[in-house]
Amino acid sequence: MTLKKLGSPLLGLLLACCMVLMLVYPASTLAAALRGLAIWWDVLFPSLFPFFVISELLLGFGVVHLFGALLDPLMRPLFNIPGSGGFVAAMGYVSGYPVGAKLTAKLREQQLVSRAEGERLVAFTTSSDPIFLLGAVSVGFFHDASLGLVLALAHYGGGLIVGLLMSFHGRGDKYTDPQAPEAVLSQAAPSQPEGRIRLALSSMAEARRRDGRSFGELLKSAIQSSLQLIIVVGGLVVFFNVLMELLTRAGIMTALFSVLGSVLSLAGFPQQLSAALASGFFEVTIGARSAGEAAAAIPLQFKAAAAAFILSWGGLSVHAQVASILNGTGLRYLPFMAARLVHGLLSAILLLLLWKPVAGSGLSAGFSALPAASGFTASTGSAFAASLALLGLLLGAALLLSLLIWLLKQLTRRLRQS
Repeated sequence: MTLKKLGSPLLGLLLACCMVLMLVYPASTLAAALRGLAIWWDVLFPSLFPFFVISELLLGFGVVHLFGALLDPLMRPLFNIPGSGGFVAAMGYVSGYPVGAKLTAKLREQQLVSRAEGERLVAFTTSSDPIFLLGAVSVGFFHDASLGLVLALAHYGGGLIVGLLMSFHGRGDKYTDPQAPEAVLSQAAPSQPEGRIRLALSSMAEARRRDGRSFGELLKSAIQSSLQLIIVVGGLVVFFNVLMELLTRAGIMTALFSVLGSVLSLAGFPQQLSAALASGFFEVTIGARSAGEAAAAIPLQFKAAAAAFILSWGGLSVHAQVASILNGTGLRYLPFMAARLVHGLLSAILLLLLWKPVAGSGLSAGFSALPAASGFTASTGSAFAASLALLGLLLGAALLLSLLIWLLKQLTRRLRQS
């Protein structure tokens, strides 16, 4: 019997065992479900739902097509994806998982990216949002705001490196939608910035015309689809919280801690971090909290490296969210999983390399004011406003870099012609 044929019976057996454990430990199961529900209601719903709705509206109004046209000179040579991927990257980095996957799936539905381009895009735009990384992890779990800078550099720097590495994925897939703004611009090849902006605005107007829905219809559709997705996200968070509790009650997590601790010891890392890494394998919030609450005898840089790995891996809960979003788009899960593992390893390595230059040099002293400004202690409104401000900053910087790269290309072309 093949492994594929064995998969369904084994999964059925596992679920049956979980059902038995739920009957044996009903109080613990209920407590775990309530913890997962609290995470969804208090953190995920207010932070993700507005971005889900806004991204749907921006797609309907053609704003993504506008930025796609303007950012193409930056995204093509660096990440081998259309310029619309720059908007997805900015939204994904600001609002956190799984917004990048949701926007990538939308681009795929509109035939603005090929399968390989979509897999490249979702691989490096799935990341933690800054509010959670700086506020919840650095301030809330580690009680040290100065860790925010080195954690952010390791996490987002690792994500960009993954994007560069993924540019080699699926090189043979050359498909591009002829109606995409990037394709129109490459055919027109404007020689002046005004021409590129004019064509970008025309591609936005064309995308709006092709959508055709009124604002009321667009808003209704955006809210409906966003509610459906956020409920799926909440269900997966509750499920994995319950699953971890059942595995703990059954003694499986203890055995996993022991095995992982032996591996860490052989690699020269504190084996006490095994609980955090094993928890983070399933759920990112629980794993990051465990890393922050690990034994005080463990050097801080190792605990921070474990948190960086967990944040970049994302946990099976995030993996399940992304897999549910990618279902039906033709985008494969395996490249995403491999990218998450590489991102986790890169982030942990980068944090250890940057520890002395950043955390030990006083460069992160400016983050000492984080508790008053972060979403962990601030209201939901102020955290949302901070995320929007960061989104504008990222898009502005990307547009500036795109313009500089385009001007350099034009200058090089003219020098060659002369």
